[in-house]
Amino acid sequence: MFRHPMLALALTAAMVLPALAQDSSKHNDSFDVRSSLGDLHLGSDANARSLGLPVYPGARLKTDDEDRNQANLSLFTESFGFKLVVANYDSDDAPARIVNFYRDKLKKYGKVLECHSHKHGGDVDVHDDEDKDDKKDSNANKELTCDENSGPVTELKVGTEDDQHVVAVEPHDSGKGSTFALVYVRTRGKRGEI
Repeated sequence: MFRHPMLALALTAAMVLPALAQDSSKHNDSFDVRSSLGDLHLGSDANARSLGLPVYPGARLKTDDEDRNQANLSLFTESFGFKLVVANYDSDDAPARIVNFYRDKLKKYGKVLECHSHKHGGDVDVHDDEDKDDKKDSNANKELTCDENSGPVTELKVGTEDDQHVVAVEPHDSGKGSTFALVYVRTRGKRGEI
């Protein structure tokens, strides 16, 4: 139906997210649509299982009045698939302790890359490649890189551009404790499976 999968994803999210946001008083955890064209899941039901990582001991799920600190989004059609899971946490521990904990936990997914940036998620890339099916899954084995390597946020990344885990750790502005985000991104073209 759509030639540009990321455009389809953006349009779908733009149509559904406002409807979810309007009903915040009922605390909707998720919204699912299943059809012959594809399946869509939008929710704030991100958890350790969906992220493939444990939660740092003593960490608290970050919350605010709008509860936009967790997201679990997936869109699957015959021609493409996309999954994004994000959860944000607070901890009383210093960033270095959290980084060391997750460096060890991420090793099961491959070589861990450490980057430093000025904001969370600065280098998570998702490609919209029309000719991807004609190429031999060109991004499937493409290693992650650091776009920049200075700043207060430490990002641990592992995987490939099409299948990546990211942990971004930042010190609190007060100088005590940390905030961190756990991110999982997976994409596929027509031939791949998620």
